Amino acid sequence: MKWAFLLTIAFVGCLFPLNVDAQGCVAIRHFSSANADGLNGVMMSPGDITLRSSYRYFKSFRHFRGSEEEPDRVVNNTEVINHTHALDLSLTYAITHQMYATFTLPFVVNSRSSLYEHGRDERNTTFSRGLADARVGLGYWLLNPETHSNVNVALGLGVKVPTGNQNATDIFYNVGVEGHPEVRPVDQSIQPGDGGFGFTADFQGFVRLTDNLSAYGSGFYLFSPRETNGVHTFRETLSPILENESIMSVTDQYSFRAGGAYALPIEGVSLSLGAQYEGVPVEDLIGGSEGFRRPGSVFAVEPGISYMAEDVSLNFSVPIAMYRNRPQSITDMEIQQMTGNPRNGDAAFADYLISAGISYRIRGRRPPVVESYDPDRVIELDSSEH
Repeated sequence: MKWAFLLTIAFVGCLFPLNVDAQGCVAIRHFSSANADGLNGVMMSPGDITLRSSYRYFKSFRHFRGSEEEPDRVVNNTEVINHTHALDLSLTYAITHQMYATFTLPFVVNSRSSLYEHGRDERNTTFSRGLADARVGLGYWLLNPETHSNVNVALGLGVKVPTGNQNATDIFYNVGVEGHPEVRPVDQSIQPGDGGFGFTADFQGFVRLTDNLSAYGSGFYLFSPRETNGVHTFRETLSPILENESIMSVTDQYSFRAGGAYALPIEGVSLSLGAQYEGVPVEDLIGGSEGFRRPGSVFAVEPGISYMAEDVSLNFSVPIAMYRNRPQSITDMEIQQMTGNPRNGDAAFADYLISAGISYRIRGRRPPVVESYDPDRVIELDSSEH
């Protein structure tokens, strides 16, 4: 009974990934999410530390306008192809049985292959790499995990720090005077950072349905008050009507997940099946929404597997995109109003994402057990000693 519960909870914790990768949509950049270590603190005692490393990879190449795919882009070899590798290193510290602190340091390696950014006559690739935007936060379980092991909900707040470079550059070919190459900022989708401070609100929770079966849910929202970051997109060089997209926007971001986890009879192994919905909104909740952005959303089905042994846990999942949508942005609407012609920019999405993680809990020092004095305890002495 105890192991069934531990395995189920451990696996449910693995279902809340470190990152919001949103199926590799060009619209949705990598960002360390509010849930920096799964079900943070639920199995931790005060002073415990959990170290976690999480890896993500996706390839985005399928273009959508609205919810309609443009398959001719792949057929004609005009698609934009992004490869994103992300490694997040995080630490969770249990302050009390209910309160925990998290810190996440993300690193990315990105590449982007396209025609339109290199004069449209030949395909070339730009790269970016390095530290992305870090996050620090606090969370609190509403119920004491020691006395409420079957159901619990945690709420959290965090700050996103612009530690990543929002102005990473590379060489673009056939774009300068007489077709010479130029050094320019890489596309917004592969910039390591966005240049703005943000804050997050999140929740996570679980309910144990049977000895082996649990349900889970989580969500977060990143608020980005800064409107634009001053980084030049050079989109106006493609067409004068794109002048309103010449500077990169700093966008909000969101993610929601729900599903179930089942602990197998094999010791330490669990399976899960869940759904996730995440994306970038057309308009930010706080601050302006001008500048260039690719709003988009993805609904995905997420199967996964995990293994836990003592204080070490491993997890692997492959979210598979079922629905992808790239709606009109604010600048799309402005251009449509200005020209009188329909306008809806496109975005490239992935078919699936590969996610893997490992975590290790370091148990904090426990106070020594002191035996209390028992006045009823009588020490009997051997009469021969008298």
